[in-house]
Order: sequence, then C-alpha cells, then structure tokens
Amino acid sequence: MKRAVFLDRDGVINRAFVRSGRPHPPTSLDELEILPHVKSALNDLKMAGYLLIVVTNQPDVTTGKISKLVVEEINRHLGNALPIDQFRTCYHDDKDGCQCRKPLPGSLLEAAKEHQIDLNHSFMIGDRWRDIEAGAAAGCKTFFIKYDYQEKQPDTPNFIVSSLAEAAEIILGE
Repeated sequence: MKRAVFLDRDGVINRAFVRSGRPHPPTSLDELEILPHVKSALNDLKMAGYLLIVVTNQPDVTTGKISKLVVEEINRHLGNALPIDQFRTCYHDDKDGCQCRKPLPGSLLEAAKEHQIDLNHSFMIGDRWRDIEAGAAAGCKTFFIKYDYQEKQPDTPNFIVSSLAEAAEIILGE
C-alpha cells in the first residue's frame, strides 16, 4: 500500500485572495502565485515516497464566476511547476450533494482506491474546515493551516500549522 499527502489547492499551494474574511481562488493564470517554500516541501515529500494528490473544490465553475478551462489551466500550470501526481477537482456546489465535494471524503476515497493508498498512513493538508473534515472522514491525519478566516473553524485537526512547509517538516519527522 502507498502513502499519500492530500493537499487542498488555494491557500495551501497557491495564494488565496481573502475578501470579507473568506478565501477565494485566483481567477486567472496571471493571478496565480505559488506560496513560498511549497516547491521544496513537495519535493521533500515526493522524495520520501509520498504520492501528492491535490483535492480541490471549485464551485465557482458551477456558479459561473470562473470557467472550467481557467481552473484546468491553473491546475496544469501547477502540475508543470510542482511534483504533483494528480488533481482531483470537484466543480459542484453544496446543493448538488456530490460525494467528491469536501467535507465529504469521496475524492480521497476514490484516489485511495485508484492508487492503492493506505489512508491511515496518509495526510490531508488544508486551510478550511472542509479539508479537515474530509481528511478525518477518510481516515487520514489532518493538518490545518491557520489563516484566521472569518468562517467556521475545524473541530479537531491533528495538527495546526502556519504553512505547507511546516506540515511537511512534521510529516517527514514522523
């Protein structure tokens, strides 16, 4: 069985734009900015044998705020710049009741099945309560990157960190 680090995209790998206390994704490739130390952290995790799988909710496609092509362009750019093995993108909104939309664990469970991942020895890193609930429901240890967004906070992350790099240090130290 393989081990994986599941990663939220916006706010974990690339800068999220905070408006009214809530994070929002970049709306174009021009706005995309990979956060400091992300590349080295991901390289270290990859060299340690972890699969790196981005699990991202992108409901702005469903609501018409951004096109699917732009989201795919951003994912492709990140995939070319970073050692990411797979992107799993949910385009649904909450009202769709989709199993792949975090906080439900569907995307993590499907990735685990596809890649023979041992979820109990894997991790989910995110900056929102949805990420932490999805990771916990899938059986992963969870890392919450705390940005003090003005929204619901996760109940029980395993770790609270300030960056992906800090989470990677802890994972690699285990």
